[in-house]
Amino acid sequence: MTAWIVLQLADSAFPTGGFAHSAGLEAMIQAGELRSAAEVEAFVVDTVWQTARGALPLVSATHDDPARLEEVDRYAGVLTWSHIAARASKNQGRALLDTAARAFRHTLLVDARDRVMRGELLGHLAPAFGFVTRALDVTRDDALATYLHLAARGVLSSAIRLGVLGPTEAQAVHLRLHPTLEAASVRARTSTLDDVAQSAPIVELVQATHDRLYSRLFQS
Repeated sequence: MTAWIVLQLADSAFPTGGFAHSAGLEAMIQAGELRSAAEVEAFVVDTVWQTARGALPLVSATHDDPARLEEVDRYAGVLTWSHIAARASKNQGRALLDTAARAFRHTLLVDARDRVMRGELLGHLAPAFGFVTRALDVTRDDALATYLHLAARGVLSSAIRLGVLGPTEAQAVHLRLHPTLEAASVRARTSTLDDVAQSAPIVELVQATHDRLYSRLFQS
């Protein structure tokens, strides 16, 4: 049962709005920071590690203790200084809670969705993901691995739509990412909120310029 839930959450048909975001890739390309496929691949590696260090401790915190959802959600709000990144996180987190509440009809998920609607929760993605996966009995390790996969897949999908990687090329990059994904997942298993860190500050700074780009395909 749990394995099917994991696959469902990781499926592109699960509507959380992730494909509307490029995690800063679009801004980095327009700023001239990424000029080759190799540099795009390095960006994806950086995204995986930043996800492991900056988001997965929040996923773990609410998965370990769902009662901390409001606390960790507000902590995510404090950590996310860029309005672009904050908007992306809240849009996806709220979509996740809403879709999960409607699809699975779990009492805890419906209550969390309603709290967001009442303004009691910001609805950031990482704490929401930990909360949802715990409510659905997804193991902590599977939750962390799924979140990492979604982060990598989202950037690779963005690269394809921006024309900097071909579909087959992106799959080859994904294959080469497997050792990195595993290493990041292992590291995240023992991380706590005290370990949250920003390992890609240049990406964060450039991403903050997204709304001022001449043309935009993505929201972030």
